[in-house]
Amino acid sequence: MRILRIISRFVVGLTFVLSGFVKGVDPLGTAYKIEDYFIAFGTDWAMPLALPLAVFLCVTEFSLGVFLLLNIFKKFTAWMVLLMMLFFTLLTLNDAIFNPVPNCGCFGDFLILSNWDTFYKNLVLDFFLIFVFISRNKYDSVYKKSTEWSLGILSIAIFTLFNSYNLYRLPVLDFRDWKVGKKLTVENPQPLEYYLIYTNKSTGETQEYLSPNYPFNDSLWMAQYEYTDMRIVDPNSRPTDVSFFDLSGNNVTDDILGDPLYHFLLISYDLDEGDWDHMAEIQQIKRKAEENAYSFSLITASSEDIISKFQKEKGFYSEVYQSDDIDLKTIIRSNPGLIILKEGVVISKWSKDYLPTYDDIIKEP
Repeated sequence: MRILRIISRFVVGLTFVLSGFVKGVDPLGTAYKIEDYFIAFGTDWAMPLALPLAVFLCVTEFSLGVFLLLNIFKKFTAWMVLLMMLFFTLLTLNDAIFNPVPNCGCFGDFLILSNWDTFYKNLVLDFFLIFVFISRNKYDSVYKKSTEWSLGILSIAIFTLFNSYNLYRLPVLDFRDWKVGKKLTVENPQPLEYYLIYTNKSTGETQEYLSPNYPFNDSLWMAQYEYTDMRIVDPNSRPTDVSFFDLSGNNVTDDILGDPLYHFLLISYDLDEGDWDHMAEIQQIKRKAEENAYSFSLITASSEDIISKFQKEKGFYSEVYQSDDIDLKTIIRSNPGLIILKEGVVISKWSKDYLPTYDDIIKEP
């Protein structure tokens, strides 16, 4: 039983540490996931609590994992882990059955599990937790009380600071598509495939042909069928699903990602909610970039009316493109945030509170 308890303690402890760490490396992303739950359960009023809850969850989960691994606060830790696992097991069962959110985000963007896989994972952890819980009173601690408290406070303090760093700067580890160094364009892309759909004028039967392989030389067939639709298939595996559009609705993604020079992207998923205290620094970076013939674009999910109002109020005029707000939140965990692209590669990215000077930017590799 003692060996089984040790194994169980390490399995549950390591899982909690990993789960807390990968969520804590991106606390804002964890807050977005909590917001998804608030929306799904009709508790939109709780939105302001999402970020504090995210930080509390990350620190609690990580610290409990450390407590298990160090074998400190055994009774308290066993009860806390039991209550958390009871809550999350029921929550993930609800997710698996009713699918209110696509995935629970238990491992952040590091590992995406389906709702059923997450529920099964929790059942396995529950099995190991049983042995941790039933033996919580059987073994004395190897540490003095003062040592236990020192280790506990140190664990909580260090991970809280780690959360804060990732929140106010950017995640030190980026598990998303737009991480620094990632190439977002396709090497040697294959051409798009155009499927033409023709409908029989008499019977309504439809036939589909890969262009230009349709019987355009058959006059009888051409008399019977008429062109009705087209389907476009991209055979390339794209490194990112994000798309950018100009204000006329034209897709300009390839133009931006394919820019052979530095391309500065100021990302703000919501212009009204953005923190523009550093607008003077942004304006200076924009001015110097344009002086050196580099493109500077503002990309937002805000409407054209809000864009126009923003430009007038801030005196900020640049190329403006639109994209999906969720995609923009995924690209950078800051509103606004600055990204530098070159030949489709993410050169670097910065949060609104730690913007570089232009000279620092052009020194980036």
